[in-house]
Amino acid sequence: MKNILIGGAWPYANSDMHLGHIAGLIAGDVLARYFRANGCNVMFVSGTDCHGTPITERAKKEKKNPKEIAEYYHNRDKETLEKFDFSYDLYTNTDTEFHKKAVMEMFRKMYDNGYIYEKIEPQAFCEKCNKFLSDREIQITCPKCGQTTKAEQCDNCGYVPTSEDLKDGICLECGSKTIMKDNKNLYLELSKFQKEIEDYVKENDALWRINAKNETNKYLKQGLVDRAVTRDLDWGVDIPVEGYESKKMYVWIEAVLGYITATMKKCEETGKKWEEFWKNEYSPTIYMVHGKDNIVFHSIIFNTLLLAMKENYHLVNTIVSSEYLNINDEKISKSKGNGTPAIELVEKYGVDPLRFHLINNGPEKKDSNFTIDALIATNNGELLNKFGNLVNRTLKFKELEEIPDGKLDENIKEVINKTYEDVGKLIETLEFKEASDKAMELVEIANKYYDEQKPWVQKKENIEEFNNTIYTCACIIANLSNIFEPFMPSACEKIRKYLDIQDKSWSLIKPKAGLKLENIEPLFVRL
Repeated sequence: MKNILIGGAWPYANSDMHLGHIAGLIAGDVLARYFRANGCNVMFVSGTDCHGTPITERAKKEKKNPKEIAEYYHNRDKETLEKFDFSYDLYTNTDTEFHKKAVMEMFRKMYDNGYIYEKIEPQAFCEKCNKFLSDREIQITCPKCGQTTKAEQCDNCGYVPTSEDLKDGICLECGSKTIMKDNKNLYLELSKFQKEIEDYVKENDALWRINAKNETNKYLKQGLVDRAVTRDLDWGVDIPVEGYESKKMYVWIEAVLGYITATMKKCEETGKKWEEFWKNEYSPTIYMVHGKDNIVFHSIIFNTLLLAMKENYHLVNTIVSSEYLNINDEKISKSKGNGTPAIELVEKYGVDPLRFHLINNGPEKKDSNFTIDALIATNNGELLNKFGNLVNRTLKFKELEEIPDGKLDENIKEVINKTYEDVGKLIETLEFKEASDKAMELVEIANKYYDEQKPWVQKKENIEEFNNTIYTCACIIANLSNIFEPFMPSACEKIRKYLDIQDKSWSLIKPKAGLKLENIEPLFVRL
């Protein structure tokens, strides 16, 4: 049995998830549902990132404490993902005591192994606020394009400022000019792992998207630079090293380690061995699913952390990185007001149309554009008129009370088996759009078969042929409940209920002749 670990990127607990988040994460659910149907040992985990500056900024703005903000948005994220039918084995958050304790232990292992060291260097300091500032707390004039921006990255041109660029910064909280002052921090010795990460990328990038290869190799070509792992914050995970009691762990290190702590927690609850998903002796396959802005954190930094623990961790096999989803030809932006909460859209338009549309038209390999008109066209044209129509005219055929005792057409049987094979290969090679197209081809073949057989004529002239036609179409529908499970699980659950199918699988199934056809309702509704 294959051991499959799938990690979905952790959204920040500072705002509602928008459709771009869902588009970047849904590949994880497609993979999880597909591998479960194939009988694999699957662990699909994620959670809400509750620490870091974005949460503390939101808390100040709303005059609340960071914990209140984190809890509110964690619950919102969890509800949103549930409404989109995400099948996480565990969706947790980084503010649990279990996570914090486990991460501190892992941090200490890296420190004891000599890969985390102390360094003193100048850092931006606000004398009025009496604190060191993070990049996103500083306003500067971009030295490349001249625009005013936060110091973490220029909003206009994408330039990433250097420490030299921060010398004339302005504290965003009080408006005072910052000074540079020596500060003591702990650093992860990323540079020591340059060769190992390079070798790992060469061995594993066969299935990676172009953006993942390019971004990772860009950093490797520049040379890996040691990175601070401590920050001057009062909200986050404590540092288990003497002399650092006033600092917290940098969010990028503890959030990615959350994939391991979430696995540990779920396995503790279920009696499984968490090592099956993370240690080399169990040969797991590990997928990391996220947007392109998170590539380096998963391909380089997370793997470095795994190596630095020196405990035989299996490195990430596959980076599943999407591009960006635009809304009405515009980048999703709070200032433009086009980042409608995803939960509002799924409540209005339904989960099946949104899931299928995002998989079939999403930012898999290039930025894509979402419009309500396009969603409606997908629903009414593909789902309602093709898929829904097949189910309705087969299972609600006039005066048909039960599935007839017919024979499955041998040619159709071959087509069904080939569809399982083709869709499966496409999912495993991360070609989700093509996989959903190939699945829809079976619907089109079924509708063509139905039209050519003319069961409305057969019923009057040859009842045996009628029984064979309806049974064959019912058989296709039964198998569509398996094949579309990774894409539209709610619709597939309805089909399983109609046809009394107990289990999901990835191989040919047949409906039960004589099964009463009752309470058959439309699979989709017109938008």
